[in-house]
Amino acid sequence: MNDITSKREAQQRVDRIRAFRQELARLERENVLTLSSEQRQGLEASLDQELEALAQRFDVDVTESQKQISWGMRIASTIGGLALCAAVFLFFYRFWGLLETPVQVAILMATPISAVLAAEYAARRERTLYFAALLCLVAIASFIMNLSVLASIFNITPAPGGFLVWGAFALILAYHYRLRLPLVAGLVCLGTYVAAELTVFAGVFWPQFPEGSETLIPAGLLMLAVPLAVKHRQFPEFPAVYRLAGLLVVFLALLMLSLKMGRSYLLADAAVFYQVTGLVAGALAIWLGIRHRLPAMVNLGATFFVIFLYCRFVAWWWDWMPKYLFFLIIGLISVGLLGLFKRFRRTV
Repeated sequence: MNDITSKREAQQRVDRIRAFRQELARLERENVLTLSSEQRQGLEASLDQELEALAQRFDVDVTESQKQISWGMRIASTIGGLALCAAVFLFFYRFWGLLETPVQVAILMATPISAVLAAEYAARRERTLYFAALLCLVAIASFIMNLSVLASIFNITPAPGGFLVWGAFALILAYHYRLRLPLVAGLVCLGTYVAAELTVFAGVFWPQFPEGSETLIPAGLLMLAVPLAVKHRQFPEFPAVYRLAGLLVVFLALLMLSLKMGRSYLLADAAVFYQVTGLVAGALAIWLGIRHRLPAMVNLGATFFVIFLYCRFVAWWWDWMPKYLFFLIIGLISVGLLGLFKRFRRTV
């Protein structure tokens, strides 16, 4: 157990012990393996001791019921954090005009600081960090509101730099407490900053960056590059977040461009180009996921590969082909893809 350094590794070890016990029970029922009473007692005592040690050190889920409850707690903490963020915003919106400017500034400064202090207190009191994650979300929302409202009070022109500051703050909390939700919030802010700056570089007013979906692609590629450039030995669960967030941003940007839902700064008619690019990107994600044994990357790549493929089919065949024939071909192709993905699945 000395090589286990994170809760994720500890939970994987617990799951392997539970699977080992289930397989051992099956082998004994089928008379494939028989242990003496002394061997059985010694093995059970050793496994129980290791489970207890892991539970005390990392607060992992030892039983299936505990695992299900933990999922409920994660969902509750996420919903609770979002609800508290909304409550803070609506509270200030309701009473803000009744307060003097010095009081407004004091409240804006105190709210994120108080939330961070509360998160630190919660993190020291409970190892699961559910309350800390909730309070970190409140701190991030309060900090975003802080800078936004201060800019409004003192008539400061909004700039993309605010997203950089918000993203850095969220990443500091994520790495300090090893929480994935603040990491996602930070990546959203930093990705927005990159897209906004590229929009300015293209000569467009930066709040219009959602219309130019191409600016989102470099942001997604930067997220994908982080796990390659930075080794997260102390944060083994973070590289997957970077990969999935980066892939999702790239795929969504390509999809918007392929469907003409976003402006292209490079090509006059970019739909076909980005549909083909999306197909290639999906296939590449599948290949890399299989090669590096990353099932989540394979699943995401396969999903968008199919979406882009069907978009191409609609562009090629919908206008001139009988509809029954179109859907028949789509169905047959889906069956073929199902068999192909089934073969890929065996290699992951």
